[in-house]
Amino acid sequence: MSNKFKNLNKTIIKCRKCPRLVKFIKKISTKKRKQNINETYWGKPVTGFGDINAKLLILGLAPAAHGGTRTGRVFTGDKSGEFLFKCLHEVKIANQSNSKNLKDGLKLNSTYITNILKCVPPGDKPLNKELNNCSKYFDSEISNLKKLKIIITLGKVAFDNCLKFYKEKYNINKKFHFKHGKSYILPNNITLIPSYHPSPRNVNTKLISQKMMIDLFKKAKKISTI
Repeated sequence: MSNKFKNLNKTIIKCRKCPRLVKFIKKISTKKRKQNINETYWGKPVTGFGDINAKLLILGLAPAAHGGTRTGRVFTGDKSGEFLFKCLHEVKIANQSNSKNLKDGLKLNSTYITNILKCVPPGDKPLNKELNNCSKYFDSEISNLKKLKIIITLGKVAFDNCLKFYKEKYNINKKFHFKHGKSYILPNNITLIPSYHPSPRNVNTKLISQKMMIDLFKKAKKISTI
Protein backbone atom coordinates (compact mmCIF):
# COMPACT_ATOMS: atom_id res chain seq x y z
CA MET A 1 0.00 0.00 0.00
CA SER A 2 1.26 3.49 -0.89
CA ASN A 3 2.30 5.95 1.83
CA LYS A 4 -0.58 8.25 0.80
CA PHE A 5 -3.13 5.52 1.48
CA LYS A 6 -1.36 4.42 4.68
CA ASN A 7 -1.41 7.98 6.02
CA LEU A 8 -5.01 8.52 4.94
CA ASN A 9 -6.15 5.31 6.65
CA LYS A 10 -4.29 6.19 9.86
CA THR A 11 -6.09 9.56 9.87
CA ILE A 12 -9.48 7.92 9.26
CA ILE A 13 -9.00 5.39 12.10
CA LYS A 14 -8.04 8.16 14.54
CA CYS A 15 -10.91 10.48 13.50
CA ARG A 16 -13.21 11.62 16.33
CA LYS A 17 -14.96 14.53 14.59
CA CYS A 18 -18.51 13.25 15.12
CA PRO A 19 -19.30 12.83 18.87
CA ARG A 20 -22.66 11.12 18.18
CA LEU A 21 -20.96 8.44 16.08
CA VAL A 22 -18.07 7.97 18.53
CA LYS A 23 -20.62 7.42 21.31
CA PHE A 24 -22.69 5.01 19.22
CA ILE A 25 -19.66 2.92 18.21
CA LYS A 26 -18.62 2.66 21.84
CA LYS A 27 -22.12 1.48 22.79
CA ILE A 28 -22.14 -1.19 20.04
CA SER A 29 -18.66 -2.42 20.95
CA THR A 30 -19.55 -2.67 24.65
CA LYS A 31 -23.08 -4.09 24.41
CA LYS A 32 -22.23 -6.83 21.92
CA ARG A 33 -24.61 -9.13 20.12
CA LYS A 34 -25.17 -12.49 21.77
CA GLN A 35 -23.39 -14.43 18.98
CA ASN A 36 -20.36 -12.09 19.19
CA ILE A 37 -20.23 -11.72 22.97
CA ASN A 38 -16.70 -13.13 23.33
CA GLU A 39 -15.21 -11.14 20.44
CA THR A 40 -13.22 -7.93 20.66
CA TYR A 41 -14.90 -5.38 18.42
CA TRP A 42 -12.84 -3.12 16.13
CA GLY A 43 -14.85 -0.19 17.49
CA LYS A 44 -13.26 2.55 15.34
CA PRO A 45 -13.87 4.19 11.95
CA VAL A 46 -13.53 1.66 9.11
CA THR A 47 -11.24 2.42 6.17
CA GLY A 48 -11.56 1.29 2.58
CA PHE A 49 -10.02 -1.99 1.44
CA GLY A 50 -8.59 -3.46 -1.74
CA ASP A 51 -6.27 -2.73 -4.64
CA ILE A 52 -4.87 0.84 -4.64
CA ASN A 53 -4.41 0.53 -8.42
CA ALA A 54 -8.12 -0.20 -8.76
CA LYS A 55 -10.10 0.60 -11.88
CA LEU A 56 -13.35 -0.23 -10.03
CA LEU A 57 -14.61 1.37 -6.82
CA ILE A 58 -17.52 -0.24 -4.94
CA LEU A 59 -19.17 2.29 -2.65
CA GLY A 60 -21.53 1.67 0.28
CA LEU A 61 -23.03 4.11 2.77
CA ALA A 62 -21.51 3.08 6.12
CA PRO A 63 -20.06 0.08 8.00
CA ALA A 64 -22.58 -2.34 9.51
CA ALA A 65 -22.94 -2.25 13.31
CA HIS A 66 -21.92 -5.88 13.77
CA GLY A 67 -20.13 -6.24 10.41
CA GLY A 68 -17.40 -3.72 9.65
CA THR A 69 -17.63 -2.06 13.08
CA ARG A 70 -16.94 -5.48 14.64
CA THR A 71 -14.37 -6.86 12.17
CA GLY A 72 -12.58 -3.67 11.07
CA ARG A 73 -13.16 -4.18 7.33
CA VAL A 74 -15.91 -3.00 4.99
CA PHE A 75 -18.64 -5.53 4.14
CA THR A 76 -16.99 -8.12 6.36
CA GLY A 77 -18.78 -10.34 8.87
CA ASP A 78 -22.38 -9.61 7.84
CA LYS A 79 -25.04 -10.97 5.45
CA SER A 80 -24.65 -8.15 2.90
CA GLY A 81 -20.94 -8.92 2.69
CA GLU A 82 -21.62 -12.64 2.26
CA PHE A 83 -23.82 -11.93 -0.74
CA LEU A 84 -21.43 -9.33 -2.19
CA PHE A 85 -18.29 -11.48 -2.03
CA LYS A 86 -20.02 -14.56 -3.46
CA CYS A 87 -20.80 -12.43 -6.52
CA LEU A 88 -17.32 -10.84 -6.63
CA HIS A 89 -15.70 -14.29 -6.47
CA GLU A 90 -17.98 -15.58 -9.23
CA VAL A 91 -16.69 -12.87 -11.61
CA LYS A 92 -13.07 -13.34 -10.44
CA ILE A 93 -12.79 -9.93 -8.74
CA ALA A 94 -12.28 -11.54 -5.30
CA ASN A 95 -9.95 -14.49 -4.68
CA GLN A 96 -12.44 -16.13 -2.29
CA SER A 97 -16.21 -16.19 -1.81
CA ASN A 98 -16.34 -14.98 1.79
CA SER A 99 -15.10 -12.12 3.93
CA LYS A 100 -14.88 -12.99 7.62
CA ASN A 101 -12.05 -11.04 9.28
CA LEU A 102 -8.90 -9.01 8.66
CA LYS A 103 -6.70 -12.11 8.51
CA ASP A 104 -8.75 -14.29 6.16
CA GLY A 105 -6.49 -13.78 3.12
CA LEU A 106 -9.05 -11.92 1.02
CA LYS A 107 -7.65 -10.06 -2.01
CA LEU A 108 -9.38 -7.99 -4.69
CA ASN A 109 -8.46 -7.70 -8.36
CA SER A 110 -8.24 -4.05 -9.50
CA THR A 111 -11.07 -3.16 -7.10
CA TYR A 112 -11.36 -1.00 -3.99
CA ILE A 113 -14.32 -1.06 -1.59
CA THR A 114 -15.20 1.77 0.76
CA ASN A 115 -18.11 3.65 2.35
CA ILE A 116 -19.18 7.29 2.09
CA LEU A 117 -19.30 7.36 5.91
CA LYS A 118 -16.52 5.63 7.84
CA CYS A 119 -18.55 5.13 11.05
CA VAL A 120 -21.87 3.39 11.60
CA PRO A 121 -24.70 5.90 12.34
CA PRO A 122 -27.65 5.12 14.63
CA GLY A 123 -30.51 3.66 12.59
CA ASP A 124 -28.27 3.79 9.50
CA LYS A 125 -29.25 7.46 9.21
CA PRO A 126 -26.28 9.84 9.16
CA LEU A 127 -26.64 13.57 9.77
CA ASN A 128 -25.59 15.99 7.03
CA LYS A 129 -22.77 17.38 9.15
CA GLU A 130 -21.43 13.83 9.65
CA LEU A 131 -21.48 13.21 5.92
CA ASN A 132 -19.77 16.57 5.36
CA ASN A 133 -17.09 15.71 7.94
CA CYS A 134 -16.38 12.44 6.12
CA SER A 135 -16.51 13.80 2.56
CA LYS A 136 -12.86 14.88 2.63
CA TYR A 137 -11.83 11.25 3.24
CA PHE A 138 -13.86 10.12 0.24
CA ASP A 139 -12.28 12.94 -1.79
CA SER A 140 -8.81 11.70 -0.79
CA GLU A 141 -9.69 8.10 -1.72
CA ILE A 142 -10.93 9.19 -5.16
CA SER A 143 -7.81 11.35 -5.65
CA ASN A 144 -5.49 8.48 -4.66
CA LEU A 145 -7.16 5.95 -6.96
CA LYS A 146 -5.27 7.16 -10.03
CA LYS A 147 -6.51 4.44 -12.42
CA LEU A 148 -10.18 4.61 -11.43
CA LYS A 149 -12.65 4.16 -14.30
CA ILE A 150 -15.92 3.12 -12.69
CA ILE A 151 -17.90 3.52 -9.44
CA ILE A 152 -20.68 1.14 -8.39
CA THR A 153 -22.83 2.53 -5.59
CA LEU A 154 -24.66 0.03 -3.39
CA GLY A 155 -28.06 1.46 -2.50
CA LYS A 156 -29.80 4.76 -3.25
CA VAL A 157 -28.35 6.60 -0.25
CA ALA A 158 -24.78 5.83 -1.35
CA PHE A 159 -25.74 6.85 -4.91
CA ASP A 160 -27.28 10.15 -3.75
CA ASN A 161 -24.32 11.03 -1.55
CA CYS A 162 -21.78 10.13 -4.22
CA LEU A 163 -23.62 12.46 -6.61
CA LYS A 164 -23.83 15.17 -3.95
CA PHE A 165 -20.05 15.00 -3.59
CA TYR A 166 -19.53 15.25 -7.36
CA LYS A 167 -22.06 18.05 -7.81
CA GLU A 168 -20.38 20.13 -5.13
CA LYS A 169 -16.89 19.39 -6.46
CA TYR A 170 -17.66 20.00 -10.14
CA ASN A 171 -20.70 22.30 -9.89
CA ILE A 172 -22.89 20.14 -12.13
CA ASN A 173 -26.66 20.57 -12.54
CA LYS A 174 -27.45 17.46 -14.60
CA LYS A 175 -30.10 15.17 -13.11
CA PHE A 176 -29.21 11.57 -12.33
CA HIS A 177 -31.90 9.02 -11.49
CA PHE A 178 -31.34 5.89 -9.43
CA LYS A 179 -31.91 2.86 -11.62
CA HIS A 180 -30.15 -0.44 -11.02
CA GLY A 181 -27.52 -1.06 -13.70
CA LYS A 182 -27.89 2.26 -15.55
CA SER A 183 -24.61 3.97 -16.55
CA TYR A 184 -23.81 7.67 -16.11
CA ILE A 185 -20.63 9.52 -17.07
CA LEU A 186 -19.29 11.79 -14.31
CA PRO A 187 -17.34 15.03 -15.06
CA ASN A 188 -13.93 13.40 -14.53
CA ASN A 189 -14.89 10.77 -17.14
CA ILE A 190 -15.60 8.09 -14.53
CA THR A 191 -18.63 5.85 -15.15
CA LEU A 192 -21.17 5.70 -12.31
CA ILE A 193 -23.48 2.67 -12.01
CA PRO A 194 -26.11 2.47 -9.25
CA SER A 195 -27.01 -0.91 -7.77
CA TYR A 196 -29.59 -2.08 -5.27
CA HIS A 197 -27.96 -2.72 -1.91
CA PRO A 198 -27.27 -6.42 -1.23
CA SER A 199 -29.03 -6.24 2.14
CA PRO A 200 -30.86 -9.33 3.47
CA ARG A 201 -34.16 -7.46 3.03
CA ASN A 202 -33.50 -6.71 -0.66
CA VAL A 203 -32.25 -10.25 -1.29
CA ASN A 204 -35.20 -11.90 0.53
CA THR A 205 -37.78 -9.74 -1.32
CA LYS A 206 -35.94 -10.54 -4.60
CA LEU A 207 -35.34 -6.86 -5.33
CA ILE A 208 -31.83 -8.05 -6.12
CA SER A 209 -30.57 -11.52 -6.99
CA GLN A 210 -27.10 -13.01 -7.40
CA LYS A 211 -27.63 -13.07 -11.18
CA MET A 212 -28.47 -9.33 -11.22
CA MET A 213 -25.39 -8.47 -9.19
CA ILE A 214 -23.10 -10.78 -11.17
CA ASP A 215 -24.39 -9.32 -14.47
CA LEU A 216 -23.68 -5.82 -13.15
CA PHE A 217 -20.12 -6.74 -12.16
CA LYS A 218 -19.54 -8.35 -15.57
CA LYS A 219 -20.66 -5.09 -17.17
CA ALA A 220 -18.31 -3.13 -14.89
CA LYS A 221 -15.40 -5.43 -15.78
CA LYS A 222 -16.04 -4.91 -19.47
CA ILE A 223 -16.19 -1.09 -19.16
CA SER A 224 -13.13 -0.86 -16.92
CA THR A 225 -11.17 -3.59 -18.77
CA ILE A 226 -10.29 -5.44 -15.56
